[in-house]
Amino acid sequence: MDQIQSSKITSKGQTTIPINIRQALHLNAGDEILFHIEGEQVVIKKAQPLDVEYLRAIQSSFANEWESQEDCEAFDGL
Repeated sequence: MDQIQSSKITSKGQTTIPINIRQALHLNAGDEILFHIEGEQVVIKKAQPLDVEYLRAIQSSFANEWESQEDCEAFDGL
């Protein structure tokens, strides 16, 4: 599927995923998706239940570890 599709971003930061992309990824209303930045591109994939549980566990375990702008700058680009 080497098709390029476009979509506008609303003032709330929302966008519509084109139907052919939703169909290719088997996305339905209420599904969660994952975003991964690769260079100047964003990869979108359908989140599997285990992915979501794992990411939430990691997020909660590091919730108090990331404390300052210095922390963000120290790990930027890793």
